[in-house]
Amino acid sequence: LAKFKIYINMSEKKPVRVWCDGCYDMAHYGHANSLRQAKMLGDYLVVGVHSDDEIARHKGPPVFKQEERYAMVKAIKWVDEVVEGVPYLTTIETLDKYNCDFCVHGDDITLTADGNDSYAEVKAAGRYKEVPRTQGVSTTDIVGRMLLLTKTHHKQSPPPSPTTRNVSTDSSARSPFTNVSRFVSTSRKITQFSSGQEPPRGAKIVYIDGAFDVFHAGHLGIIKKVKEQGDYLIVGLHNDKTVNSYRGSNHPIMNIHERTLAVLACRYVNEVVIDAPYLITEQFLKHLRVDLVCSGSQDVMPDVETKKEPYEIPISLGKFKKLDSPLPNITTSVIISRIIENRQLYESRNKKKEARELSAIQALEKQQKISAPPLE
Repeated sequence: LAKFKIYINMSEKKPVRVWCDGCYDMAHYGHANSLRQAKMLGDYLVVGVHSDDEIARHKGPPVFKQEERYAMVKAIKWVDEVVEGVPYLTTIETLDKYNCDFCVHGDDITLTADGNDSYAEVKAAGRYKEVPRTQGVSTTDIVGRMLLLTKTHHKQSPPPSPTTRNVSTDSSARSPFTNVSRFVSTSRKITQFSSGQEPPRGAKIVYIDGAFDVFHAGHLGIIKKVKEQGDYLIVGLHNDKTVNSYRGSNHPIMNIHERTLAVLACRYVNEVVIDAPYLITEQFLKHLRVDLVCSGSQDVMPDVETKKEPYEIPISLGKFKKLDSPLPNITTSVIISRIIENRQLYESRNKKKEARELSAIQALEKQQKISAPPLE
């Protein structure tokens, strides 16, 4: 009989599977940054997303519906797999079921309805790791901005406002995990979110512009549809002043730096133009080598200064296509309406969240004091 030698490459390591879970309500750039950091700790990222009923039971009503949240998390470019409707309490059984080595969460507190640590079991088993939470953003803060109708969030580092604090948290808020926006944009953060890839030779470059404020499933739907028109997608983001000129009130809810990170986190987006011109010129199209400009089905206003239609040039060059929005009933205005209609529910939710966090912090401080060695 012929003899066969079997060679085993011992250098091939088993891929490290990382587990994250959460509500991911309003799926903001803070969530995306947490998942980016989690992916860096392993090779394959599995993300569990709680159902509406599970969130309501432990935290209060979510702003985004579960199908919207599932779609938003699936679109974050560092996510490899999404598990829908996972339990609020993270267990060893869940990690083993999805073959995950450990769980990753931010360094804030997540509590169940009865005030217990949601990650106590995996922490005790040594299968838990933490990453720094993104300062200056939370779902609570964004809800507060919508309810207040102020424009202080348009500034890069606005001072804390007692009024904002009352709505986004509660009048006696002291928890370090629930705060007003103090987001500071840095070139490093943008680089971390950016792919940095140039369009390959011969690629069809497509372009869409807009506010993309409070990035939601409606935005995601049209962006995915535009990407299907070509190979390389560039998204132009209008600055805060421009957005406010055609949206009014306190729009945009998210400032230009926050909106940039939110759009860059989307797996269908290759590049973002920050402070994109409202009026698209031939020079602009040539500079970016754009083959096709797309727009959703919403109406657009003429340019304030020239009174010209913003897509006049690409239309004249035969480089424009209007697409039907896949989810026309999900807009930033609709999201804001959901919050305003349920204002009391959200304010009550925030107060309960704050109270649980403070109780947990006080218990932790007491435990640390008891376990501390006596002074000699």
